[in-house]
Amino acid sequence: MSDLDRVFEQAKTVTDRFRLSGRSALVVGGTKGLGQAMALGLAAAGADVCVSGRGPAGLTETAEAINRLGRKGTSFAADVTEEKKVEELMSFMEETYGGIDILVNSQGIVHLQSSTEFDTAAWQRVMDVNLKSIMLTCKYAGRYMLEKKRGKIINISSVRGFQGRAEDLAYAPSKGAVNQITRSLAIEWGPKGVNVNGIAPVFTLTAINKKILSNPEMKNWVLGRIPMKRLGELEDIMGPVIFLASDASDFVNGHILPVDGGWLGA
Repeated sequence: MSDLDRVFEQAKTVTDRFRLSGRSALVVGGTKGLGQAMALGLAAAGADVCVSGRGPAGLTETAEAINRLGRKGTSFAADVTEEKKVEELMSFMEETYGGIDILVNSQGIVHLQSSTEFDTAAWQRVMDVNLKSIMLTCKYAGRYMLEKKRGKIINISSVRGFQGRAEDLAYAPSKGAVNQITRSLAIEWGPKGVNVNGIAPVFTLTAINKKILSNPEMKNWVLGRIPMKRLGELEDIMGPVIFLASDASDFVNGHILPVDGGWLGA
């Protein structure tokens, strides 16, 4: 077979590589905003999806929406900053889906305050939710994936993982650390069949950004900073997460993909 013939045969099935049929996914923080959008996007691409959050708000509704897409949707309430709860969550995935093929970490909180007055308890809470929980879910999901020698992990970072910001001693540093956890795991687990990547969104129309974007001056500044001159929409995150969860990204590892309308390039 010639090189052209080989590529021709591969091209005929290239779109199939984006399908997630037969895969089980866990979306942590999947009850609202970006996490909910990614959970539904993964289901639309063929995956069975469990959504997890501290609950109960959004858990049942999101799982039911996944079922309406024709996939097996379930939910599990858990505070993933607690190691015991993470172990229970992974046991649920094993019992319900036979394991876990895709892990999406979308949990996150923000606290902004003058640095000289920054509340230490708030700092610790941000670190626990944004960083410790990702370490724990990767640790336990990784055990299942490494045993199967296959898996996709997508950690949701932020453009702030690359940039500092005034009055931000917690969120931006936590996202920078998420980037480094992602890269470190990619180096360790990539040779064993597990891809670990990240997505770094810019300001998106979600509840976490409503307070900031409700200020006309701040909203205009954000829009002026984004070359595409619009805010991120929930649908903008679906394609990237499907790509990173699918076979189409098998040779993508340790990458943090900005979904930012050109913010970081400006």
